[in-house]
Amino acid sequence: MNAFPYTDDRNKRYHSWNYALRQEFGDKIFKVVIDGGFDCPNRDGTVAHGGCTFCSVSGSGDMILAPEDPLPVQFYKEIDRMHQKWPHVNQYIVYFQNFTNTHAPLHEIKERFEQVINLPGVVGLSIGTRPDCLPDDVVEYLAELNQRLYLWVELGLQTTFESTSKVINRAHDYQTYVEGVEKLRKHNIQVCTHLINGLPGETTEMMLENVRRTIIDTDIQGIKLHLLHLMRNTRMIRDYHQGKLQLLSRETYVDIICRQLEMIPQEIVIHRLTGDAPRETLIGPMWSLKKWETLNAIDQEMQKRDTFQGKYDIRQGGHYASNSLAF
Repeated sequence: MNAFPYTDDRNKRYHSWNYALRQEFGDKIFKVVIDGGFDCPNRDGTVAHGGCTFCSVSGSGDMILAPEDPLPVQFYKEIDRMHQKWPHVNQYIVYFQNFTNTHAPLHEIKERFEQVINLPGVVGLSIGTRPDCLPDDVVEYLAELNQRLYLWVELGLQTTFESTSKVINRAHDYQTYVEGVEKLRKHNIQVCTHLINGLPGETTEMMLENVRRTIIDTDIQGIKLHLLHLMRNTRMIRDYHQGKLQLLSRETYVDIICRQLEMIPQEIVIHRLTGDAPRETLIGPMWSLKKWETLNAIDQEMQKRDTFQGKYDIRQGGHYASNSLAF
């Protein structure tokens, strides 16, 4: 019997996004990904040029079905595709995923968000952005949205190490992230932080430390743990060819995820433990194309270790010893 409290699946030992949504809405929910037409300050010269070295030309929107269409058309095309598998779902969270979805004047942000808020069945928004793109007027609007519907703001952090940030051309520092979370939490807005495992030069101990800092330093309610995908036509290919980047094996990745989950408090929602990438543009790791095999491997390893999310809860003083860092 699984005694982990935040699941109704005996095979799960972590607080999944699917479980959190069922608790909130009482049924299955679609997260509908659309392209909001925003740019990124790391591409247009606001803070840098070229973007993060891991980012594709679509700004992590490679899986969006019809990114050039008007926003309502994108929405309907996406749910039509999803209904082929789950025909009875009728509640949706619209996810502004790619690029930086608060990087525009407030009137433009409002115009785009408001196009989808009142579409049939929409119960919430999830907004992907950067912590350096949260001006006061935008945060006030997000606070208003938070009163109107279910809202998450997803902050791309990727790493807590300044040395890695420079290598991947992140173009903001860790303190900016900490301050960004504080601005959002003053309005009780739910925050999900994105971290990438497998960035150039980062050891397992550094990846664990990324989670530790994120949890200890900021009041977040969710976390996404991504696998680094090496994509064609990205600047990171140079690091790969120069030997500065070693792609993780699935066994190593599963081990890292299990150890990270043990550190994360049980109430924090795990929005993602891996990711998707188009086969035609993916250089590696190729095992990542078998997403469900990876997720099943994580479940099996957690059971094998008889462990669970929050076993060494670092907010409760949990002690996690690694090879070279004592948490």
